[in-house]
Amino acid sequence: MKHTLSIIGTLLAITMAVPAQAQFAKPEDAIKYRKASFNVMAAHFGRVGAMANGRIPFDAKMAQENAEIAAVMAKLPWAAFGEGTDKGDTRAKPEIWKEAAKYKEASDKMQAEMAKLNTAAKAGNIDALKVAFGPAAASCKACHDVFRKD
Repeated sequence: MKHTLSIIGTLLAITMAVPAQAQFAKPEDAIKYRKASFNVMAAHFGRVGAMANGRIPFDAKMAQENAEIAAVMAKLPWAAFGEGTDKGDTRAKPEIWKEAAKYKEASDKMQAEMAKLNTAAKAGNIDALKVAFGPAAASCKACHDVFRKD
């Protein structure tokens, strides 16, 4: 777990240190990066969701660790939606670029809900986790419904 957090911290530092477009040599590099970011976030979010929905037993430490990783990962993929990344191996809809302000609003909402989920997980209380999980999941779904191809 510490290794994963170290990698995430490194990725976050790199993301903040370099202008968004300069991070990726080619559009396909950006697409791979954002897909990987979303996949890692989804894996950790899914673990929290399994506890919130009663599919696995609640483990406060595991919930806290996974919610924290999901919250950090929620900040990463957005820099990888630059010019030329609308084509290729992607499920991103053209609406992302046509309705950029709406997409940013959706991404900001999702990040805020992930932060709330992280705070709830730190409380170590399954009821708080359940309350925060619903809006976080809804913010993900809302974005998928409008901006992601099936």
